[in-house]
Amino acid sequence: MHHSQLLHPAMVRFVDTTSSTSTVTHVIPGSELVTGVTSLGDDVFVVRNRSQEIEVYDAVTFTLQRRLSVPGLGYSNGLAACASNRCLYASDSINDLVRRVELSGRNAVKKWSVGRQPTGLTVNSAKNVLVVISSEDKLQEFTTHGALLQTIQLRSGIEYPWPVVELSNGQFMISHIGMHHRVCLVDINGAVVQSYGGTPGSDLTKMTWPMGLVVDKNENILVADRLNNRLLVLDRSLTSARKMPVTVEGGLKGPCSLWYDKSRGRLYIGEWDGGRVIIIDHLKDFTASLV
Repeated sequence: MHHSQLLHPAMVRFVDTTSSTSTVTHVIPGSELVTGVTSLGDDVFVVRNRSQEIEVYDAVTFTLQRRLSVPGLGYSNGLAACASNRCLYASDSINDLVRRVELSGRNAVKKWSVGRQPTGLTVNSAKNVLVVISSEDKLQEFTTHGALLQTIQLRSGIEYPWPVVELSNGQFMISHIGMHHRVCLVDINGAVVQSYGGTPGSDLTKMTWPMGLVVDKNENILVADRLNNRLLVLDRSLTSARKMPVTVEGGLKGPCSLWYDKSRGRLYIGEWDGGRVIIIDHLKDFTASLV
């Protein structure tokens, strides 16, 4: 059997969650689409469509505190903070760069070249930055100062990957679009071990434009199914699908960017169409609200 396994609907276990909801505790309004959100300590960082600055909000009051200027920043589809290196990383898919912003002192900005069209990025267990190169279907790992450490070519039909999350065993979860819209478990060599999804659709066996991707302490996966205006919870084996209902005025409007602050039990949802950042507190894991 090929390493890539597309789950047949009969193999997928569904859970009815219509009677439970995840309670929204705060909403940060906005008009421009949110392409990245993350947090560090008492700061929440938000980047919006074609903005050359990053908004910084207070994590307690959610009021805008300041803006970090990032001159030349094109279109950023990824934002990640590193506590160890006290910096913020932003992908720049127009200029094929990663931009690093110091979070102490003068907020100095450093940049380095990456592959074509970087999208999602994350800080891995080694405190390096892992970047998704969408147009080349690969991952690149860099030190905090931009030295290339390795390149992983993604295989088995992964096209236009978006975000990536490193798991505790060194494997990765990646969502992608193209002919298939899937979430894939990928090994250290870029081969697909398991996948969930298929051709675009709206039932629980399918997704349409899966974008944001985060994991909880048990490595359950939460994916922002953008064009279906919903969040889906998948288990680590990619054999179980649940919808996470979110009660917010007007419903979710193109959820695309996700960040889960495990220390606070807080989920941030950035919207493509609504321009809001929606915050859910007291979320110990992604299944807690689905019981």
